[in-house]
Amino acid sequence: MMTNKVKIVTDSTAYLSPEEVARYDIGVVPLKVIFGSDVYSEGVNITNEEFYRRLAKARKLPTTSAPSTGDFTRVYGELAQRGHPILSIHISSKLSGTVNSATAARGELPQAQIEIVDSLSIAVRMLIAPAAEAAERGQPLPQLKASIEKLNACIGDAGALSTLEYLWKGGRIGGAKALLGTLLRIKPVLSFAGGEVKILAKARTTGRAIEYILELMKGRIKGSTPIHVAVVHTHVIEPALALKKEVQAGFNCAELELIELGPVLGTHIGPGFFGLGFYSEQEWQPNQY
Repeated sequence: MMTNKVKIVTDSTAYLSPEEVARYDIGVVPLKVIFGSDVYSEGVNITNEEFYRRLAKARKLPTTSAPSTGDFTRVYGELAQRGHPILSIHISSKLSGTVNSATAARGELPQAQIEIVDSLSIAVRMLIAPAAEAAERGQPLPQLKASIEKLNACIGDAGALSTLEYLWKGGRIGGAKALLGTLLRIKPVLSFAGGEVKILAKARTTGRAIEYILELMKGRIKGSTPIHVAVVHTHVIEPALALKKEVQAGFNCAELELIELGPVLGTHIGPGFFGLGFYSEQEWQPNQY
């Protein structure tokens, strides 16, 4: 029986729990993390704990790779065969080749209805539940894509790093800035907006970094507008909890979650990162389209 209910596909950098995947019936295509000759599929055969333990002991930093075109073709093909239009939402094309693989797979399935959203960020997770809930309500694919792209444009983000080493070795920033950060023992406050790493401020302490992130939020959020927030970290729970506590006390949070980022983003950013993504209900509502 043919159906036109949209199905959501994403990649492993959304860091969805098994319960979330099952609840929304999400298709998840994993990226890979590579230690030497050992290749792991994120969220499949390596846990966050195993990854960070191995990263701490590694002489050479791991690398990552995007899913193949075939990985996407298999997922898309099965859904299309069942009559589903597909909205595929992914990590920034400036950080990963995942969007390229998804686009190539769409080209191999010309009869399928597939739209792709390039998040241009690492905040993919914040797009998935709103997309899945709108799909469940029967929102058609063109309107759903427009709504999620609007939401994506409304998401603000900021975070702080204990070291610039991993971003430097991954080619995300220049070597001189990495050296300067180490010498001064700063905790750079970053944004990944637009798909590129931008240094917003240089904090000397974790407390000052948290203050800067909160100031950034206050500049965006008007009054007591309800907001949705995801606090994230790479294996450094204490400052993430401190940031979450301040956000909870200072804002009207309709949603506030705490997520540990896994192997792929842990490889790019390194351990010791904490930050958040957020948007306000004043800026985006699911019924706008």
